[in-house]
Amino acid sequence: MSLVRRATVEDAEEVLRLRQVMIDSVFTADGSTEWHAESLPTVRARLADADGDFAAFVVDHPDRPDALAALAVGTLEYRIGRADNPHGCVGHVFSVATDPDARRRGYARACMESLLDWFREKGAAQVDLNASAEAEPLYASLGFVRKPDPSMRLTL
Repeated sequence: MSLVRRATVEDAEEVLRLRQVMIDSVFTADGSTEWHAESLPTVRARLADADGDFAAFVVDHPDRPDALAALAVGTLEYRIGRADNPHGCVGHVFSVATDPDARRRGYARACMESLLDWFREKGAAQVDLNASAEAEPLYASLGFVRKPDPSMRLTL
């Protein structure tokens, strides 16, 4: 039996908590969680849509009831096809986190493997993510490679 399960609406607050763990470990941030209340209804709605383009896979915390130990979240995007992806289905991993007291047990890997299986089932030909230096060995072991990325961003 797998430790990993698909997150449900009831997990929304814990999903946000672990998202904050990831943010705090990657970015220099103020650690503010005020945005969680505003985000919670959207996260609940996305988790409720089991057939949608959003999925979160989690491991329950072995030592704390009602808490999550690890999380991997991703979305599917459609992009006009090209030679290496004619159907244009691309997965994007944007939040992988493990509770600090549950690290080094393989939970993030297990969540990522389930998320990658979901991407395959949904027809994604490619999966993108941004990796911290600490997490890069995990992603490399799963087959991810660095790519030259001319990304730019506009904040609206």
